Amino acid sequence: MKEAYSRLLKILRYSGVVAAVVAWIVIFTCISLNPWFIFTEHAFSDLGAPDANMPWIYNYGLILTGAVMLLYSVYQVEKAENNIEAVGGGFTFIAGLFLMLIGLFPSGTRPHTFVSTWFFLQADMAILTWGLGLIRRGEKRYSYIFVAMGIISPLIGFLIDWPSAATVEAFGIVVIDVWVLLMLKILK
Repeated sequence: MKEAYSRLLKILRYSGVVAAVVAWIVIFTCISLNPWFIFTEHAFSDLGAPDANMPWIYNYGLILTGAVMLLYSVYQVEKAENNIEAVGGGFTFIAGLFLMLIGLFPSGTRPHTFVSTWFFLQADMAILTWGLGLIRRGEKRYSYIFVAMGIISPLIGFLIDWPSAATVEAFGIVVIDVWVLLMLKILK
């Protein structure tokens, strides 16, 4: 039983990367199915709106990505060395839930803006909290990078006059992806 659990953890270690890859595959697939989509004019969520071609691909894709993110949060909590890191894993879990909710409440529905905004805010909280937890752990190499990412990236997101929602969303997704890749060096 312990060996099976150890193997499961080795698989879950890469679930954050899998979530990132699935998200980009879904986005690029949906863009290719919707030639009207212009990166500098639209929101990625427009790809899941009722008038999009095959919106279910985008919406179910976000639900799948969020589910994989939930698995990644379980790995984070399991590998946490202190309570602050465990809370960071909890924020990752909540971000995954909000990502799933974006798929359940696509563009044009009343709660859509709320759930999509809170996905990014919860992901930023996860990044910031992991940074603080790593400071407590004594891991200085990445801790300050994560704290800076968790504070500066939302400020950039709010303060820059982005040409479209998709451009700021892409920025936020890239920040999350960079964090997930750097976390591979910490959580082993």
